[in-house]
Amino acid sequence: MKQTTDNKNTSKRAYRVKNWKEYNKSLVNRGSLTVWIPDDVESVWYAKGRKTYGDRAIEIMLTLKALYGLPLRATKGFVLSVFSLAGITVDIPDYSTVSRRAKKLNTKLRKRSSKESVGIILDSTGNKVFGEGEWKVRQHGWSKRRTWKKIHIGIDRDGEIRAVVTTENNVHDSEVIDDILNQEEKPVTDFWGDGAYDASPVYMSLAAHAIPGVHIPPHKNARAKFEVNELSPPYTRDLNIRAIQESTREEWKHSSGYHVRSLVETVMYRYKTAFGERISFKNKASQHTEVLVKCNILNTFHSLGMPESYVVS
Repeated sequence: MKQTTDNKNTSKRAYRVKNWKEYNKSLVNRGSLTVWIPDDVESVWYAKGRKTYGDRAIEIMLTLKALYGLPLRATKGFVLSVFSLAGITVDIPDYSTVSRRAKKLNTKLRKRSSKESVGIILDSTGNKVFGEGEWKVRQHGWSKRRTWKKIHIGIDRDGEIRAVVTTENNVHDSEVIDDILNQEEKPVTDFWGDGAYDASPVYMSLAAHAIPGVHIPPHKNARAKFEVNELSPPYTRDLNIRAIQESTREEWKHSSGYHVRSLVETVMYRYKTAFGERISFKNKASQHTEVLVKCNILNTFHSLGMPESYVVS
């Protein structure tokens, strides 16, 4: 009887998309050039002063490069042909200009400003800068030149990317918490993270930002740090530890809404499906610009329309 119950609990739920017509239309629109090239492109193409091209022009070039998986030289040819067909008469920046400007491009993460509050779900993933492919690694191992960048992405519960930080691969997840939270202008009501964020600096930062809902699973052998005291505010981690001790870890995850954290893993999957597992630039500042541009593309995908699913009984 116990085995039957366990099998029932571990079986995956089946989902069905209920807005397939609208979602299918959004998938088609993702490839539309009118989405990525603004109507007033000629007015934002050139810059005043010493720079020939405006930041928006360089960002459009980088967006098309990332969206269609083009090298820099091919990106110039692509934009040149599209503008020629559209009757847009502007000069196209050379590949070296785009590469140089990417280092200091003032790219901002575009997100909706209409929200009154947000919840931050945080996780990280790796993007390869250079090194062997996965097949060669499996067959022969890897060399010292195999290098990765770590991308930390914070999303809201609806899947919109709200904060992005890029670091070296030896930076621990808990070290970027301030950088992530400082990027959010709206009040943050909840924070979700896996066990990697169960660290004192994280809880101190969350307390400093006055975030009431903290959904981080404590380590399995964790013990409450402070005794219950009515005169002092409760320590968030201790509350989670006591809640787990009074029931089970799985029941706490369910009751606290911890499983919402899986949404950020879905965003990571979309990121790598759309752009692959490699960063094309070698300069650190350019790499951060590239990641921001890609996250802006994902937020545009999100605004065009996302699937609305329901559980099939």
